[in-house]
Amino acid sequence: MRFQPTVEQRDFVRSLNAMLTAADSPSAARAWAAGEPGQGRAVRARLAVAGVFALAVPEAYEGVGVHPVEVALACEEVGRHAVPGPVVETVAAAELLTRLAELGDDAPAKRLLPGIASGEVTATLAAPETGGYALDADVADVVLVVGGERGDELRVAPGHGPVRASADPVRRLARPAPGGELLAAGDRVARAGRCAAERAALATAAQSLGVGCALLDRTVAYVRQRHQFGVPVGSFQAVKHRLADALLGLEFARPLVWGAALTLRTADVAAAKVAAGEAAYVAARTALQLHGAIGYTDELDLALWLRKARPLRDAWGTPAWCRQQVLRAAVPAGD
Repeated sequence: MRFQPTVEQRDFVRSLNAMLTAADSPSAARAWAAGEPGQGRAVRARLAVAGVFALAVPEAYEGVGVHPVEVALACEEVGRHAVPGPVVETVAAAELLTRLAELGDDAPAKRLLPGIASGEVTATLAAPETGGYALDADVADVVLVVGGERGDELRVAPGHGPVRASADPVRRLARPAPGGELLAAGDRVARAGRCAAERAALATAAQSLGVGCALLDRTVAYVRQRHQFGVPVGSFQAVKHRLADALLGLEFARPLVWGAALTLRTADVAAAKVAAGEAAYVAARTALQLHGAIGYTDELDLALWLRKARPLRDAWGTPAWCRQQVLRAAVPAGD
């Protein structure tokens, strides 16, 4: 089977790439990490105008219909350009509200989804899969919390605790304040929450893929222009082998991500998540080694992608958890 984007999808990706390049998203990411979200909000507004968030919202709630493949392609560009903010979490929040509406409780969807689709509402999500933390809660307009003893309560957090940086300073985490308005409760919340976590895992896999590709592209460009012994270091066999290994990992992960976006099966999403996360991490280690000492400096934009690879590998499903899901689907119960 051959996985290839359609002409329309390729045009969509090209337009996002051009837009995010012009927006200077690395500069926005640096400002975001420093607690200055203005430039990052402007980049997010451009994503909304391009229809990225509307692609995660049904037409009944002023979206363009749910298109997982296009969302995955957009998230890959988000990773490739180091776009700051809770893009994945907004997609997951839209999935949560959509599933909840399908299960018979559409009041939260009617209230929040139109704003998410238009980009007027920046939503983030805290769930059992996030360890209770919400990404960029201080910047989000709405912090949704899936909680309760069985993950069967959905609330709007009234605030948040202290903001702290993860290994990636651009990923700013906070615990939502307890309590808040109860939007829904019961088994339907738990079911919708599981669907949202899977959609977040898929979007994170796509984002990881973009991060890995950006790291590889920048490293290839660097080893071509850096010379030793009168020749580019990229001509050394050992360097070629490291780059080839990184490329193979990313090329192996790409069809898994696209395939998971088509099937939306739990095992497929888990396989895509672990493959893309590990490939991006290998690309990060390769980039760091081949850049030498300069790779450790924060002044180099490369650091924006280097610091993303590890947190994204573990976000919305660690490699161990993802492998467990794949194994569970491959081995029938009782065997």
